[in-house]
Amino acid sequence: MDPQTFVRLSVGQLGLRLPGASSRKACHCEIRLRGFPDQTAPVPLINSSEFNLDPHSNVAVFSLDEPGLKALSTPGCFRAPEPPYVEIAVYVGRRGGGGYFSGMRRRLIGSVRVEIGPEWRDGKPLLLHHGWTGVGKGELHVKMKVEADPRYVFQFEDEVALNPQVVQLHGRARQPIFSCKFNRDVRRALQPDHLGGQYWSTSGSGEEKEMAGRRRERKGWKVAIHDLSGSAVAAAFMATPFVPATGCDTVARSNPGAWLIVRADTTGSSESWQPWGRLEAWRECAQAGKEKDAVCLRLHLLPERRDACVLVSETPLSCDKGGEFFIDMDRQSVPSDDTGTAETSSSSYCAASMGESCAGCGFVMSCRVQGEAASISNPPLVQLAARHVTCMEDAAMFLALAAAVDLSVKACRPFRSKPATAAKKKKQPAGSSSPDDPLELDT
Repeated sequence: MDPQTFVRLSVGQLGLRLPGASSRKACHCEIRLRGFPDQTAPVPLINSSEFNLDPHSNVAVFSLDEPGLKALSTPGCFRAPEPPYVEIAVYVGRRGGGGYFSGMRRRLIGSVRVEIGPEWRDGKPLLLHHGWTGVGKGELHVKMKVEADPRYVFQFEDEVALNPQVVQLHGRARQPIFSCKFNRDVRRALQPDHLGGQYWSTSGSGEEKEMAGRRRERKGWKVAIHDLSGSAVAAAFMATPFVPATGCDTVARSNPGAWLIVRADTTGSSESWQPWGRLEAWRECAQAGKEKDAVCLRLHLLPERRDACVLVSETPLSCDKGGEFFIDMDRQSVPSDDTGTAETSSSSYCAASMGESCAGCGFVMSCRVQGEAASISNPPLVQLAARHVTCMEDAAMFLALAAAVDLSVKACRPFRSKPATAAKKKKQPAGSSSPDDPLELDT
């Protein structure tokens, strides 16, 4: 497998010296690169000559693929004869409870442009700027660098539940690498736990099992990733059923559904799996005056020889539009665990499970999935950092995670009552036929 060319441009270590600024002032900046959405980040005020900025923190990251690099290098992308540049516009306002500012009252302090020379296309690490620079009546501290970030790009050729092939994309070439097998086993939730009680959820008493049989739930889903020889090398099992919260028809944060992500045991046993991660999912219902519903996804890794799992990603996706789930320590600050104990550093999360090659971590993987409002099918598109893929099994493990992400968006859809579904089926004209939904989402 050959990776595609990607260049990663990161902006971090922000700090602002502003004469006369009070502690009630809140500052933030908009970071702009032509052809990419603006990114917003807070800027801490520095009131002393001594300050400590996390050398590994990045507030904005732009990932440029080969077409993006060519577009930025095309004459006319920027006003001639200007070279490509990143612009940072800094604003100040009064601190508010609902965001960076109270209402829309803000004032532009000034803006800074950092030029990007032609060297960035070579893929070599390049420090564009590191230090203080004047901005309006103040000074802005910023670190900006570019570096190579080669990635493998995969795409499911159809919806996950339809057992598609998985192809690797490289330019216009599409090479089959894996196949995906979906299975819905409603008996799975009531079978003995072969993967360990700390990872798998089963009903305890007979009364609980009876209640589970009566209530609406989505359970027993499994997706396996097979190599070209037909051997299963990774899989995702629905570990905790997706059930609606009491009094509503959606899966709540208080009782999320969950998947166990596993990879084939190195011993070669076809019945033995090694747990790698646990993906939880629930639906956040929109409040009045806010955006629409979102599916929230939370991934814990299950490192070997460690008792506790480690949280590496918590990502919301739009229910209507879908979005991108990612593991990227440069784009997020990983929250503390459920006990309130924060981990020492974000880079230790991935290193605990994927080895010391993850030191510094940065981008690990991303998966783009469609939402409920999509009019046409857009199968999951997956990007993997080349440095985290040492063998085919590594890639398969992340693809199993991507499949679980896609199915979680579907499993978090509102539950419908069976009578309504039955009535809908009765209204279908005689002789009409439609393919059965392998997910049976209204059950």
